[in-house]
Amino acid sequence: MSVIRDSVPTSAPDPDSISTRGASPDSLGRIGYDLLLNALAECGREEFTGALRATGSPGGTFHLRRGLVVGAESPGAPGPEALLLRSRRISGEEWAELVREAGGARWPGAELIRYGYAGAAQLRVVCMMALRDAVFAVVAGRVDACERDPGAEPLAPVPVGEGPIRLLQDANRKLAALAALPHPVRPNRERPSPSSAPVVVGEGQLTPVQQELLAQADGRRTARDLAFRTGRGVYTVTVELARMLGAGLLECVEGAAPLPVVRVPEVGLRQRRPPSPPPPPPPPYVDPAVVTALAAVLAPDAQPLPRPASPSQASAPALPRRDPGASGITESLAPEKRGTSWKGFFRMRNGTAK
Repeated sequence: MSVIRDSVPTSAPDPDSISTRGASPDSLGRIGYDLLLNALAECGREEFTGALRATGSPGGTFHLRRGLVVGAESPGAPGPEALLLRSRRISGEEWAELVREAGGARWPGAELIRYGYAGAAQLRVVCMMALRDAVFAVVAGRVDACERDPGAEPLAPVPVGEGPIRLLQDANRKLAALAALPHPVRPNRERPSPSSAPVVVGEGQLTPVQQELLAQADGRRTARDLAFRTGRGVYTVTVELARMLGAGLLECVEGAAPLPVVRVPEVGLRQRRPPSPPPPPPPPYVDPAVVTALAAVLAPDAQPLPRPASPSQASAPALPRRDPGASGITESLAPEKRGTSWKGFFRMRNGTAK
């Protein structure tokens, strides 16, 4: 059994030698497309198995198995779980229960089939739609670099892989179809809002998708934002917005001016100097007399200050100092001295008078 693969050039330039710094968009608005093309072509030639991460805006990840793409993810396009949840086939609580039953897996495909939320063929269609939509979002944006990751596993792989070059060609056809519309729209650029001059539309003239987009467009959401909000593919939403702009149902007002880009000087960035500390606050005012008094008290060899005399004490004459015992009262009041002997002791005991 022969496997049909993309026809890629036998020699491609080194992806690391290609730089998208300062590159301008091409006719389809792509930046860094050659870098992505060469990286995927090399993965196909080498039958690489793993992930190829494309960094940029929005960027994304391509999961390959023996050189074929079996899954793709991008922050610029809803994944298969978002498409399934927004389709109202399953509620958020039921989805969380299936994830717990699957051991925390982000894509409980077997549980979805087991409990009848979707069939195997329906899940394959949803996964393929999410894969192609993610590739379109990556190609429509900017690619800065590509890096391989052999150990990464896809979220919701498709059973049969697609050739990487064929997927890129499909995304390029979609971009060319958008550019050919009277009012082309980019997924991450225009932010449409309802027209200020409403157009009279008869009943049944708007499709369900257009009715939903007309209700959600508020001048702040891009096509990518509306795709996540409505649970539809970003390419489908982008095409519908372009058609509604042409019909006068929506309009794109002039947005805010872009922020200026600061160019780094060739000499490099100078080291930022820390700001100078604020000046110290002025010292509080202290009376010099108080400072002198405190210094005299706290000094180790300071002598105690004499207490100032009261006015009454200063005017009274000084009294003469008295010598102890000068009046002779001490001798007259002294008790009589009696001799103590054994004879006196016996007299007191026998009650004999002296």
